This record gives sequence, structure tokens and C-alpha cells, in this order.
Amino acid sequence: MTPGKHRIFGITGWKNSGKTTLAVKLVGELIGRGWKVSTVKHAHHDFDIDKEGTDSYRHRKAGAGEVAIVSDQRWALMHELSGEGEPALAEIIARFASCDLVLVEGYKREQHKKLEARRLDARSNDPLSANDPTIVAIASDYPVTGETIPVFDLDDIAGLADLIEREMQLTRGAR
Repeated sequence: MTPGKHRIFGITGWKNSGKTTLAVKLVGELIGRGWKVSTVKHAHHDFDIDKEGTDSYRHRKAGAGEVAIVSDQRWALMHELSGEGEPALAEIIARFASCDLVLVEGYKREQHKKLEARRLDARSNDPLSANDPTIVAIASDYPVTGETIPVFDLDDIAGLADLIEREMQLTRGAR
């Protein structure tokens, strides 16, 4: 947990291991249990949430370092790195409003507690848990043996949410 503000729990795994699907299901389950959840998704490639032709795109292309888009439904802030290094996860989370849990997808090398997603169709089936003591459980779509940490079915969303609540000490009195 970052000092006084955020509990952080991660979902890690190889490409195509089911991380995003798992994150989406867990967010729904945890919100259904009454928790306020925020998420961070790490992308290893160039991405753009803004499309050519929009006003905000034109602002960025004109050179604005940050562009906020605001409506009565949501707001977004885009920050152009313009040669700066990728910000640390802690810097991103520090910008978040208060919440019960930040669910982080990716960021294999960070030191928060994590769940490892495994699928037969993933890019690799090499276990990450063997070399990462921050991985506290595995969620898999195939039988896993020889592990010293709990193994869940990839579709056991309720069981995985229970695990996250325990690991993050999310209790009704902890809000």
C-alpha cells in the first residue's frame, strides 16, 4: 500500500495469458462487493487514446504538453512524454483519487503483490512465480502442479476476489 493512500494488487503473465479478461472480471466482482477500484494497464507499445481529427488530437499535435478532455460524464488527461522516460508506476498511482484498491495489469518487475495468469495459448508457458516472490497465487486454464502457492481456475473469479480481499486486508471496517 502506498503511504496512507492506495492498496495495490497486480495481475501479471505472458502475452495472451488472459490478464485483461481477468482484470475486467475482477473489477466487476470487486465493485459488486462494494469496493471502489481503479486500474492501471501497462502497454509495451505505442498507443493512442485520441484519434486524428478530434479537437484534443489537434491540441496535442500543436504541441500542448498536457491536454484534458472534460465532460459531465468523465474527464481524461493526456500527457505527452516528449522524450521523457516512462513514469514509474508510483508516479501514476500518486495521481489517482482515493480508492479501496488499485488493480495493476502488467508491471512484472514491480514489488507489489501479484496474481499470475496462465493460459495454454499464452506466448510462453514458463512460470513467472518461480522467480518472483511477489506472486502470491496463480490463475490458470490448465492443471498446474508443483507450486507452493495457491492455484485457482482462471474462471474462479469469486475465489480470486476473496484472495485479493485477504491479501489486501480489505474488510468492511478498513474503508
